[in-house]
Amino acid sequence: MLRLLHTSDWHLGHTLHGRDRRFEHQRFLAWLLDALVDARADALLIAGDVFETANPPASAISDLSEFLAEARRRVPDLDVVVIAGNHDSALRLDALAPLMRFANIHVVGGLPRRDDGSIDHDRLLIPLHDASGEIGAWLAAVPFLRVSDLHRGQAEAEPEAEPEAEADSEDAPAWRADPLIRGVEAIYASALAAAQAKASDGQAVIATGHLYMRGTAISELSERKILGGNQHALPTAIFTDWAYVGLGHLHLAQAVEQSELVRYCGSPIPLSLTEADYQHQVLLASFDGPQLRVCQTIEIPRAVEVLRIPAEGPKVLDEVLFELEHMNLDASCERERWPWLEVRVRLDAPHPDLRTRIDRVLRQRPVRLLKITVEHVGVGGSLADFPAHRDLERIDPQQVFVDCHERAYGSPPDDELLAAFHELREAVERGDPASAELVGELAEPGTSGAEAEVEAEAEPEPSRPSDREAAAGLGELSP
Repeated sequence: MLRLLHTSDWHLGHTLHGRDRRFEHQRFLAWLLDALVDARADALLIAGDVFETANPPASAISDLSEFLAEARRRVPDLDVVVIAGNHDSALRLDALAPLMRFANIHVVGGLPRRDDGSIDHDRLLIPLHDASGEIGAWLAAVPFLRVSDLHRGQAEAEPEAEPEAEADSEDAPAWRADPLIRGVEAIYASALAAAQAKASDGQAVIATGHLYMRGTAISELSERKILGGNQHALPTAIFTDWAYVGLGHLHLAQAVEQSELVRYCGSPIPLSLTEADYQHQVLLASFDGPQLRVCQTIEIPRAVEVLRIPAEGPKVLDEVLFELEHMNLDASCERERWPWLEVRVRLDAPHPDLRTRIDRVLRQRPVRLLKITVEHVGVGGSLADFPAHRDLERIDPQQVFVDCHERAYGSPPDDELLAAFHELREAVERGDPASAELVGELAEPGTSGAEAEVEAEAEPEPSRPSDREAAAGLGELSP
C-alpha cells in the first residue's frame, strides 16, 4: 500500500488587499506536518504555485525551508515532490534541486531536457516508496508547461498518424485541431510510455501537472485560464491510462468531469474574497498495487475566517450597517485570528460619509476590514459610450465628471458635489499638495463603478503625495 498526500497552490508570500497572510500559512504548514504523520503518508506531492510570485520574500522561502526540514525530521522516509506552477520561477526552483535531492526532496521547475533537447525522463520520473521501502509507484513530475514546451512536445511526438490528417478526420475530437493541446498530449503520452517502461508489476504510474482542465470551476478573482494565453481548457482524454493525476492551479478542490482519478486538491487558504466559502483540503490517495484504491479528503482547519457582509450580496446602506452591528464575533481571539471583512453596499446616490459610518459601526470590533465594494444603481453605461477620437484639449473635465456621475447614479451631480469638484480641480491645477486629501474626500469608495479597497486598522501615515500623484487622482474620475 502506497499513500500519497496531494496538496498545491500554497502561494507563500501572498497578500490579500495588501494584508500579509504569513500567519495563516504558518498555521497550515504546522497542521500539514501533523497530517503527514497521522495519515502515515509515504509521499508528499506539492503540485505547483508554491510561492505567490517568481521572486518571493525571504520569509516565504524561510517558511518553505523550515517546513521541509521538519517534514524530513518527523517522517524520515517521506518522498517529497515539488513542481513549479505558473506563479513560480522555474529557474529558481531548479537551482535548488541538486541540494534538495540529498534530502530526498525532488524539485522540478522546468520541463527537464537532455543536451540534445529531448525530454529527460530519468529526471522527470520519480520513484515513490511505500512503508516497506519498496517502489510502489512512478510519478511523472510534469511542471507548468510553457508555450515553448508545447511546440517542442508536439514535434517530438511519434504520431501514429499525421497530426493534421487526424485533426481533419471526421472521427477526431475537436480539440485535436489545437496544436497547443496536442503538444500537452504528446508530453504526457511520452511520459506515460517512459513510466510504463520503468514500472514493474504492482507499481502504479501517476502524473502531476499545473494546468486548466475542461469542466472545472475557477475562482473569480484569483485564477487565470492558462495554456499559452488561450481561453480554452484541456480534455481529460490526455490522461488516459494513468492510475491517478494530481493537479494544481485551481483553488477549488474538485474532481475533473466526475473522474476520481483526475483531481484538483485546491489551495490551503482562501486566496481571494470570492473563495470565502471554499472548503479547503488536501487529498490522500492510496494505491493497492498499480491501481488507486481510494482517494480521501482531509479538511484543513481555517486559521482566519473571511466574511462578506451581506453574504447574499450588496444591500442598501441601512441594512448593511444593521448586519455589521449584529455580527457574531469572538472578542477573546488573538488579533492574528481576527476575520477578514468585505463590506458590500448598494448606493443610489453618493454618500461622502460612507467610510465614516462603516468605521463607526466596526470600532472596537475584532474584525479587519479589507474592502468596501459599492454597487451603484445607475444607467449602467460604459466608458465606450464616449465619442471616439475626442481631442484631449477640447474635453471639459466638468463634463467628464458629470457623465461619470450619470452612469454611476442615473442622475447628474448636485450643486454641492459640483462645487467640491471645482475646488478639487482648482487645487490640482495650482499644484496644491493638499489636493490629494481632497481627492480622498471626494472620491468615495466605488465611485464610477470601481471596487474600493480600504484599510480598517490604523496604518503608519504615508508620505504626502506629489502634485503629479494628486493630478493622477483626479484622472481616476475621468474615462
